[in-house]
Amino acid sequence: QVQLVESGGGSVQAGGSLRLSCAYSSSRNCMGWFRQAPGKEREGVAVIASSGYTKYTESAKGRFTISKDGAKNTLYLQMNSLKPEDTAIYYCAAGALICSATPNFPLWGQGTQVTVSS
Repeated sequence: QVQLVESGGGSVQAGGSLRLSCAYSSSRNCMGWFRQAPGKEREGVAVIASSGYTKYTESAKGRFTISKDGAKNTLYLQMNSLKPEDTAIYYCAAGALICSATPNFPLWGQGTQVTVSS
């Protein structure tokens, strides 16, 4: 069973940056980042395939960058120009058969809180 452990969340002011990390025990073809704000459904942020293919949702385009370091078994999400609406719990996920930013992944981390103040 793949284990996913997120870190790097925290509180930041609008316009600031954070880098989230997800340490994984073994790689899967498709890995991604999702988020869930209070009272809202979980939504995709970005995904990355072993081929290097990446896909971002509209809210993340131009501001967030997903990357993966195979040597360190770590998935990253660099978040710049953060907005209050980015406030959510961010989850790392792995193992989807179709690499898309929909939450149809079988493996999930425990999440890390990101809070952006105005």
